[in-house]
Amino acid sequence: MICAAALLAATSMLAKILGNDLYGPALHPMQVSAGRFVFAFSALLIVAPFMKLKLTRDTPYKWHLLRSTLGWMGVSFTFAAAAQMPLAEATAITFLSPICTMIFAIPFLGEKVGPVRWSAAAISLAGALILMRPGTDAFQFAALLALAAALLIGLEMTVTKRLSGSEPAIRILFVNNTFGATISVIAASFVWVQPTFEQWLLLILLGLIMVTAQSCFIQAMKSADASFAVPFFYLTLVFAAAYDFGLFGVIPEPISWVGAAVIIAGALFLAYRERQLERLNRKRT
Repeated sequence: MICAAALLAATSMLAKILGNDLYGPALHPMQVSAGRFVFAFSALLIVAPFMKLKLTRDTPYKWHLLRSTLGWMGVSFTFAAAAQMPLAEATAITFLSPICTMIFAIPFLGEKVGPVRWSAAAISLAGALILMRPGTDAFQFAALLALAAALLIGLEMTVTKRLSGSEPAIRILFVNNTFGATISVIAASFVWVQPTFEQWLLLILLGLIMVTAQSCFIQAMKSADASFAVPFFYLTLVFAAAYDFGLFGVIPEPISWVGAAVIIAGALFLAYRERQLERLNRKRT
């Protein structure tokens, strides 16, 4: 999970580089996300024969398409935010996605949410307000892009919950990147700018790192209880801050760290509560 965190933060760093004119003309976030999906899909094509992948007629492709569309939109908004604001702040705001998943699960999955989980949501939302600071000079439009990414990723995870009951992880990963590559290439064709040689290399690296991060995350969730593994994923924030400082010299303000800590506290509180409910359900059955 620590490897997944380090790699995911690296994808945001690469998106920030590609979204600025460091190695050529700044690339549109949709073009960057196209590189992420296309080269991740290419890597999966190579390893798929060795991973016992099976595609059947009963595969719910409509739900896969919906998940992939939401995922592509979430990634594009994440990359757009990363290009315009400190990586640590953008990353922290996207950590609202578990809260969004909880909220979306009420109408779409029929889940019931009690006062404890609503309290966790309130804590994280308070952290987001501290971090975004709406109504002040410190507010950035890019923060709204990161918030939109959290909402989309949360909705994507709601669809993933529905799929995970019947679909193996490798199929979800493969179909997601297949649809994602198709959608992202079509969208990128409207904003296409010819990348430089260095940017092509970074786009390839972005796709390879992303699919490796996804694989590490899935393996971590298989190898341990979510309540143990998920907290390590929040090290993504630390890696993002380190990368941003090392490459761009950006140091987050103290209040940004406070807001990020509050968001993570709420998310961890929610994860702890989810674990308690899972144990309670096991005892009942």
